[in-house]
Amino acid sequence: MRRAVVEGLGIYLPKRAVTNAELAAMVDTTDEWIVERTGIKKRHIAADGEFTSHLAINSAKAALADAGMEAREIDLIILATSTPDNTFPATATAVQEALGITHGAAFDVQAVCSGFIYAMTTANSFIVSGQANNVLVIGAETFSRILDWKDRTTCVLFGDGAGALVLCGTEVDEANDDNRGIHVCRLRSDGRYKDKLYVDGGPSTTKTVGHLRMEGREVFKHAVNNIASVMQETLDEAGVKPTDVDLFVPHQANVRILEGTARKIGLDLEKVVITVGEHGNTSAASVPLALGVAIEQHRLRKGDLVLLEAMGGGFTWGAVLLRW
Repeated sequence: MRRAVVEGLGIYLPKRAVTNAELAAMVDTTDEWIVERTGIKKRHIAADGEFTSHLAINSAKAALADAGMEAREIDLIILATSTPDNTFPATATAVQEALGITHGAAFDVQAVCSGFIYAMTTANSFIVSGQANNVLVIGAETFSRILDWKDRTTCVLFGDGAGALVLCGTEVDEANDDNRGIHVCRLRSDGRYKDKLYVDGGPSTTKTVGHLRMEGREVFKHAVNNIASVMQETLDEAGVKPTDVDLFVPHQANVRILEGTARKIGLDLEKVVITVGEHGNTSAASVPLALGVAIEQHRLRKGDLVLLEAMGGGFTWGAVLLRW
């Protein structure tokens, strides 16, 4: 039996950090209003000329260094993003070129904020089936490029960033199994709600990039129930209880959603990693960024049972349970 094991992690944030006070000078909002409703205090914004690929490349290099691996050892790159450099080719191929990799394959996955969970699940399938051995899984976004900076209900929520994992295939010896690696992946979607969180443009419709639009209350209403449900399914499939989880690393959209989801399935709030205050919602990058912060804070150790989850436009949502 093969299992996908995390061997390296890297994150990258643009240098510029924008505070709520700076946004209050641009749109009709206040620091108090933003913090009370979302928990967000600041977010990072990519510089002019800094693309999603640049963020992804920096996080990928950091993940490879953490794993002690050379780029040539990677045989698959999966990049989760909703803000690619170009309509095509896949931004993952730009990462592949920058790393000097000319073998294997590289492609993008688009599931908005759930993108990293979808990418991890895809990578796990490639590894378990034997089609890949060492996979670079990246979540990278420049959401600042698709925001309407006059819309105070959305522009205050999002930020830019990237995070990457190196997943390696390991042959499991049942007689001597430390249980490290991905154990369960669960994905869901429901297209009936696509107009609740979307971008009002695209090559085939408006021939433009468009701006992000969201019905915040509707998204919040569905988020807690959908996420809690898929998390419980994931735990049930693994045969573990919420109390068995050492660390809960959720998509960082809104502190109320994070806390509400944890309470709904009985997770201790002390086990929840919350980074939304410093990063905002970085979409597909938020889960790996939160993992990086957990390591920096010495909250994530080898052997920990970790539960990841995310929900995004579509709606899409999912969860991954792994032993670190």
